[in-house]
Amino acid sequence: MRKLEFASLQVRDLEVSKAFYIDKLGFEASEMSNPHACVFKYNKGEASFAIRTPIGNINDKEFGVGASLWFAIDGKIEVLQHQFSEKGLIVLGSINQTPFGKTLMVQDPDGYIITFLETN
Repeated sequence: MRKLEFASLQVRDLEVSKAFYIDKLGFEASEMSNPHACVFKYNKGEASFAIRTPIGNINDKEFGVGASLWFAIDGKIEVLQHQFSEKGLIVLGSINQTPFGKTLMVQDPDGYIITFLETN
């Protein structure tokens, strides 16, 4: 295997999650969406992923467990942190310096960790 082509997160409430990703995080909904899913674009469309209604029976405690998506950003992570703060978004911890660069993490309505990365 050489690259991850696409990721999809199963969510409790598609409309609540869709509003969170668009209004709070700044993702753009793609025209590929359907009644059971919403595909997002970020960073000029270079990264894409989806949220969708559950496939099969999922226990309520299983949402958000064990998944973290990382998105590289253009610009400074401090600017993104300020934008999130202005939107009333709760950031998990502070900006962290990692071997990959600076990171900033938020949690979506289902408990998934979304990490934004300013590369070195």
